[in-house]
Amino acid sequence: MKHLVGGISSAGRALPEFNGQPLMIARAQGAYLWDVQGNAWLDTALGFGATLLGHNPAAVVDAVSQTLGKMMMPAFSHTLEEEAARTLTQFTGELQKVIFVNSGSEAVHLACRAARACTGKRKIVKFAAGYDGWFEPVAFGNAGSLDAQMNGQRPERDGTLLLKYNDIADVDALFAQQQDIAAVVIEPVMANAGCIEPAEGYLAYLVEQAHRYGAKVILDEVLMGFRLHCGLTGHLFGIDADYATVGKAIGNGSVVAALIGKPEAMAVFEQGKASHAGTYNGNPPVCAAVISTLTALQSADYTALLERGDRLRAQVCQQVTGPLSSSGYGTVFTFWPHASAPHGYDDALAKVDRLWTRQLHFQLRTRQVLMMPPAFGRFYLSFSHDEGTVDRLATACIESINAGQA
Repeated sequence: MKHLVGGISSAGRALPEFNGQPLMIARAQGAYLWDVQGNAWLDTALGFGATLLGHNPAAVVDAVSQTLGKMMMPAFSHTLEEEAARTLTQFTGELQKVIFVNSGSEAVHLACRAARACTGKRKIVKFAAGYDGWFEPVAFGNAGSLDAQMNGQRPERDGTLLLKYNDIADVDALFAQQQDIAAVVIEPVMANAGCIEPAEGYLAYLVEQAHRYGAKVILDEVLMGFRLHCGLTGHLFGIDADYATVGKAIGNGSVVAALIGKPEAMAVFEQGKASHAGTYNGNPPVCAAVISTLTALQSADYTALLERGDRLRAQVCQQVTGPLSSSGYGTVFTFWPHASAPHGYDDALAKVDRLWTRQLHFQLRTRQVLMMPPAFGRFYLSFSHDEGTVDRLATACIESINAGQA
């Protein structure tokens, strides 16, 4: 009898069997994973975007190892926690106050709590087809669900409302209908719906309206933070946020996330208007990982990596035999078996082809490449994906897509 429910602790990590065998990973390094049989796999899932430097970079591993030798979990404050917060806020503009937590879901939950305490209002708005964690209040309306289609009355659950992404008319309708909005949770890019990019001017308009009506703006950057530059993706788009949630890339695979905010927006915690707790929040090893990771990202060549990824996307789209397009950016993107990529979730739902994505997944596995198998799955690149690795990935994608169409 297997004791793990479903064989794995997070359903999103499950992969279908291949040639009758489950995939079990034994070790990881750089852009590659090795299974228990010793086979090397070129990885494009990268801890769902967490391992931006690549798997097990020596500097991060060394920082964590040294800290583990000194202390794992003191009940009291330690010097690394403030150092990690100071390092993080070098890259987050006006968002200068930090609370470390253990997952992006916790960070979003804490942000919503803070916004309610700040505004005295109760309702939270998130994007239909967006993913803002698995906690119950925001764990609905995800890509593929009926709620995300927003047919008829605006969906609401546990005080959370859905909003259509890239739809300015729906922004106007939302604030005309609702007077009790504490915060709008904004994913700058709809990664879990297939890397749908923001329309020109849309995010700025949404933020302007939110603030006009007294709502706080929460940037959910757990996935996109530090992926396009050493900082928040929302700031590249000019978003004036009150809070942001980060995770994944800030610790390069360590179990760490954070809520960051403007000092006046975070004051509710110090004033006792909102609570925060967690035994493992900001523990020494993950703080060491944050410091080491962000130090490395500060000097990383984002331009070169983004250019490599964009060249890969263009090459694949140009060299396959059928129609193909790509949405997203050079470090995180999705392929679509259509001449144009979607600009909204309705369009994505019409264009998504679950069978095509599943076939691509299996074709890539015959070429020792791992990709996310869900219909709205995406490819990630890390700083360990050098020119040769990206060339190999491009060839594998072209051959796999052409083989699937044969």
